[in-house]
Amino acid sequence: MKKLLLLFTACAVSAAMLAGCGKSGVKNSAEATPENPMVLTLAHNLSETHITSIALQDFADLVEEESNGRIKIQIYPGGQLGSETEVLEQLMAGVVGMTRVSAPGLATYNEGYHTFGLPYIFKDTQNYYDVMDSDAMGDFFRSSEKDGFVTLTYYTSGSRSFYTINKPIRKPEDLKGLKIRVQDMKSQTDMIKALGGTPVAMAMGDVFTSLQTGIIDGTENNETALTTGKHGEICKYYSVDQHSMIPDVLVISSVIWKQLTPEDQNILISAAKKSTQSHKVAWDAGIEKAISEAKDTMGVTFIEDVDKDAFRSATKEMIESYSEKYPKVQDVLNIINSVD
Repeated sequence: MKKLLLLFTACAVSAAMLAGCGKSGVKNSAEATPENPMVLTLAHNLSETHITSIALQDFADLVEEESNGRIKIQIYPGGQLGSETEVLEQLMAGVVGMTRVSAPGLATYNEGYHTFGLPYIFKDTQNYYDVMDSDAMGDFFRSSEKDGFVTLTYYTSGSRSFYTINKPIRKPEDLKGLKIRVQDMKSQTDMIKALGGTPVAMAMGDVFTSLQTGIIDGTENNETALTTGKHGEICKYYSVDQHSMIPDVLVISSVIWKQLTPEDQNILISAAKKSTQSHKVAWDAGIEKAISEAKDTMGVTFIEDVDKDAFRSATKEMIESYSEKYPKVQDVLNIINSVD
């Protein structure tokens, strides 16, 4: 019933928007004019003040500017049209035009996206950027039209590390017997099992209370979770193992994509890439601020002497199993390994 209600709401929103776009409403960008623009919906579940939300607004502004007002993007933040999964379902039906989603969430529709949830597939942050900005990755992003979506760009969400209430994690053995919260992704639960811990999948909104009550011993995320999620009030050890770099991606429905001329498709891709570059700068500033606040006001100790080689070794077999089970994962790994 909830899904039907959300789908109805999204349809009503889309209909209302089209009704306000001109006498007939524009369903093909070739017909769009500044006076009668094509309006696309972009729904996501982040707050309006989130760093990535700001990048999405930059993208929308750039699209309107570069199309001379012929294409406008109406953003619905904060989960107004449902969760990531629910909005993705609406996107596949062409009801919602675009969304921002954690990349592994697309694995249901294209198995290659499992790759982005795997640990230690990038050498470091610079390698991550070089890979994600490469032409080969761009080709992969644009290859999923038949799967119901096209990826326009990615946004970094930093590197994810383990942090716990009262035990530093320096090697895989330190996770033994610990209950670690993860996102509801197969790759993350498999990773924790490979490292000897007990994975507990739960929504981000439940993590603080679960840490507070001892339901879980720790979790994993980037440094901003310590401050924005207030996890640093409870977890006093942040172990910089940087096991994964899971990007967010901006995707557009194939239904909507086909309604754009090739020239307008290029406008969206260009605007998306530009918003990614400015997002990198804002993200780095946000991480620096979070680390400073966590150290100085929350008393969090950052553990730097982590044995990353031991973590890589412990998860190697898991990565190999994914590449064997999902051929497209191996294709994406080949792209990653081809970029110096």
